[in-house]
Amino acid sequence: MIRIYKIKLKHNGQFSTFAVLTYQPSDFIMDKQEAVKYMNSLGRGRIPFLFVIDFEMKAIRFFLLDQKLPPTVLFDFPSIGNIGSRQKKKACFTFRKYPVSFAKYNNAFKAIQKHIQHGNTFLVNLTFPTRIETSLTLREIFFQATAKYRILVDDAFVCFSPETFVTITGDTIFTYPMKGTVDASVHEPEKKILSDEKETAEHSTIVDLLRNDLSMIATSVKVNRFRYIDRIHTHEGELLQVSSEISGKLPRGFRLKLGEIFFALLPAGSITGAPKEKTVAIIREAEKTDRGYYTGVCGIFDGNNLDSAVMIRFIEMKNETMFFRSGGGITFLSNARAEYKELKDKVYVPIA
Repeated sequence: MIRIYKIKLKHNGQFSTFAVLTYQPSDFIMDKQEAVKYMNSLGRGRIPFLFVIDFEMKAIRFFLLDQKLPPTVLFDFPSIGNIGSRQKKKACFTFRKYPVSFAKYNNAFKAIQKHIQHGNTFLVNLTFPTRIETSLTLREIFFQATAKYRILVDDAFVCFSPETFVTITGDTIFTYPMKGTVDASVHEPEKKILSDEKETAEHSTIVDLLRNDLSMIATSVKVNRFRYIDRIHTHEGELLQVSSEISGKLPRGFRLKLGEIFFALLPAGSITGAPKEKTVAIIREAEKTDRGYYTGVCGIFDGNNLDSAVMIRFIEMKNETMFFRSGGGITFLSNARAEYKELKDKVYVPIA
C-alpha cells in the first residue's frame, strides 16, 4: 500500500509543495525504476531512510527512519544504528567452511581468462558461495562481529562489511574502492601487498573506474589518497586490505535527484570489474546464479548526508543452511591457486 502526503520546502525564498510517496512496511520491495523515483522523492523531502539494494537491483528495500523498523531489521553504521546495547560475546564458538572445489573454481577462472585474452574485460570480480557450519546464529554473528558496517535483514542474511561505498557530506561525494587483501602474518605484509604487480594493476583499474563513475554525476573529481592500508581483525587472525579515496563536487540541488545520482553509480565497481557493463554479463555467465543482496549496497540518508557500504563479508541462510559469499578480482596476471586461496581466506567472522 502507498501513502502520498505533501510537504512544503523553502528554496531561494520561495515555498514549493512536493508530493512524497511512502510505502507501508508490507510493501517495501521495489525494482530499480520504482526505487529511483522513491529515493528522489525522499531526497527532495529531506526524509531520513535506510536502504538495502541487491546486486541485480530487482528487490530493493527502504525503511523510513522516523518510523519503527521491523524487529528483524538491525543495523549499525559509523554514525547511526538501532541496536541499543551490545549482547555479551560467546567465549567459544565453532566455525567450519566447505568451499567449492578447486576444479569448479578453476573452470570459471579459465572462462574469465578467455574473456580477458579476447579483450572483453580487464578485470572481473569472481565470487562463489562457501557452505559453512557454525554454532552462531545470524543474529549472534551480527551482535558479536566487529565491522565498520553491520546489517541483519529478516534473519535471511547478515553482513559485516569493512568497505564504504559512497558518502555524501554537504555537496561533496566520496568513494572508497577496496582492492587487495593479504594475511597479516606473512613476512612484511604491507610491503608484499603494496609492491605486488597484480594487486597494483587491479587496484589502479578500479580507482580509474570509480573516478570515471563519479565524473558522471560530479565535478572536480580527484584521488585524495591512493592505496592505503586498513587492518581487519578476524577469528582466524588479522588481514590487511588496500583502499583509496576519491571525491567530487555534486551539483546544486542534487538531493532533488538523489535516486538518479546514486543508482548511476551501481553496481559498485570494486565488486564488478572493468569495463563495468560487459563485465557484469561475464560475471553472470561465470557464476551462473544471481548474487542477490551479496555485493549490493546498503546505507542511510539522514535528510542531509548519506553513508553507504558495499555488502561484502556476507552470510545468507538458504533452506536452513548458511553460505558465506566471497571472491576476488581476476586479471591476466592472476594465478588460479592464489585466487582460490584468497576466496577461502575471506570466509571468516570478525570476532577477535
